[in-house]
Amino acid sequence: MQPTPPSRRISGRILTRRRILQLSGLSGAGVLLNACGAPLYSNQVSQVSEPLNQRVEGLLLRPQTPVPEYPVSAITPDALLINSFNGTPQIDPATFQLTLDGAVDRPMQLSMAELQAMPLTSMVIRHVCVEGWAAIVQWGGVRLQDLATLVQPKPEAKYVYFQSADNYYESWDLPSALHPQTLMAYQRDGHQLAPENGAPLRLATPVKLGYKLSKWVTRISFMADLPDQQGYWEDKGYEWFAGL
Repeated sequence: MQPTPPSRRISGRILTRRRILQLSGLSGAGVLLNACGAPLYSNQVSQVSEPLNQRVEGLLLRPQTPVPEYPVSAITPDALLINSFNGTPQIDPATFQLTLDGAVDRPMQLSMAELQAMPLTSMVIRHVCVEGWAAIVQWGGVRLQDLATLVQPKPEAKYVYFQSADNYYESWDLPSALHPQTLMAYQRDGHQLAPENGAPLRLATPVKLGYKLSKWVTRISFMADLPDQQGYWEDKGYEWFAGL
């Protein structure tokens, strides 16, 4: 039997999730997918629908079930577009420190050398942007699940907050962050990550839309409650959960 072509296999899964949400009348993202730089729907609609979105999409997420990956031959090296809204920060990997804190038992800082000494996870997945384009990319890095094991989140931790060197910020649900294919990536297509792609460290996963995948991440905080500033684009009207 011939394997299902990657584009059909993954896009079918995306459409299934979104179609469920659209039919339920809950998904703000289902109203209209505009360009990455424009709000999707009004703040008034977001305030009503978003709590329901979170609950419904949370039920659809399978936290420990791997998403089907692609062969290396499927990589589309020129398809990953570079969206930089605040410029590309220049970070020296030799002095870089990732801060892990918040509702954890063992807050810590890790250098790139320490991160690269941890088990390397590599995966070939589809990166999907809300504006309609997609790219198949090989990411390599440290599972966020492994970092969480180091810092030991407290029982009350339900969210993860990401801060970046370019002042971008994001918040995630804890199950998505601990998905086995959620990485803090420092490689792309088998090579060291380039600054324009988020070096030295960025988020990569097949379970979230592209605007959730922060680049130049410098701090990861485990939190009991969502902060007032939930995300760079979410605060402009984008859907918070943004699951695939």
